[in-house]
Amino acid sequence: MRQPHGGTNKGGNFMLNQIINEVQQDLATILDDVQMAMLSKVLKKRLTEVIGDKQLEKEDKQNNLLPLFISAKRVEGCSSKTLRYYESTIRNLLENINKSECHITTEDLRDYLDSYQQRGNVSKVTLDNVRRIFSTFFAWLEDEDYIVKSPVRRIRKVKTGKTVKETYSDESMELMRDHCDNMRDLSMIDLLASTGIRVGELVKLNIRDVDFENRECVVIGKGNRQRKVYFDARTKIHLQRYLSEREDNSEALFVSLLKPYDRLQISGVEIRLRKIGRELNFSKVHPHKFRRTLATLAIDKGMPIEQVQQLLGHQSIDTTLQYAMVNQENVKNSFKKFIG
Repeated sequence: MRQPHGGTNKGGNFMLNQIINEVQQDLATILDDVQMAMLSKVLKKRLTEVIGDKQLEKEDKQNNLLPLFISAKRVEGCSSKTLRYYESTIRNLLENINKSECHITTEDLRDYLDSYQQRGNVSKVTLDNVRRIFSTFFAWLEDEDYIVKSPVRRIRKVKTGKTVKETYSDESMELMRDHCDNMRDLSMIDLLASTGIRVGELVKLNIRDVDFENRECVVIGKGNRQRKVYFDARTKIHLQRYLSEREDNSEALFVSLLKPYDRLQISGVEIRLRKIGRELNFSKVHPHKFRRTLATLAIDKGMPIEQVQQLLGHQSIDTTLQYAMVNQENVKNSFKKFIG
C-alpha cells in the first residue's frame, strides 16, 4: 500500500531507527545529550524524506511494470501481434488476481491457470502458451530486480502429448501444382514448398529481394530478422514466367490476379490454397504445411538440424525439432530392416 509522501512503512521505520541508533552509538563519546537529541531529530526527518521518496519511486514503477515490459519486448524486436498477445494475456491475469505483479505467488498462478482451463475449456497447448508468457514476464521482472525469484519457476511445462502432424506427399504436391490455373499460384506453391518460408514472409517479399542467378531470396522473419532462403530450378523458371506475364508496376513479388493488382495478403494465400484443396478433395491444405513438409524432408535426408534451424529462421532448436515430424514410412522400413 502506498505511503503518504515522507512517510514509511513498518519495514522502513525499523530500518530508520536502526540507522539512527547506530549513528548515535558511534558518536556517543563525542556529543552531549542535547546534541544527541538534536542529531536524532535531524536524522529522523532527513532519512524519512529519503526513504519516503524512494518508496514512492519504487511503487510508481511497480504500477507501470506491464507497459515497461511491453516496451522492452518491442525494443527486442517482437512483432505487434506478439506484443498484443503478451499484453492481453498478462493484463487478464492481473485483473483476475487483483494483486500487483510483485506480490503474485506460485499458488496464485496455479489457481489462475486451473480456472482459466476450466472456464474456457482451452487445450493443453493453449494453456502452456499462457504459462510460457507468464514465465517470460516474471523472468523479466526477476532480471530487472523487481522481484527476487519468478513464481513461475515451480510451475512445470504442461504436458501436451505428441501428435504426428501431416505433411504433403510428393503425389499431393504434384496434384496441387497440376491443378493451378495460373502462373502466380503455381510459383507461389513452388516457393513455399522449396523454401519453407512462413506465409507472412511470403507476402512481404518484393521482386528486388529475389536473386534469380543464385536462386536465393532475403526474407524478413519474426522480430524483423533477415535471413537467406534458397529455391530450386523449377521455382526459378515458374517465378520468372509469372513475372514476365505481369502487367503491373507493383514492387510486390505476389499480387492479386485482378486490378488494381494489390500486394497479396496472408488471407488471400490461405483462401487460394483452401480452394485448391477443396477441388482436389484434400483435407487441411494450409501454407504452414509446406513449411512442416520441408523441415521433415530436410532432416529425413540427413540435413544437420542446426542448418534446418537456420533455414527456417527458428531462434530455438527445440522449435525446429517440433516442426520436423518423423516420417512414419521410414519408421516402418527401419523396423523391417532392423527388427523384423
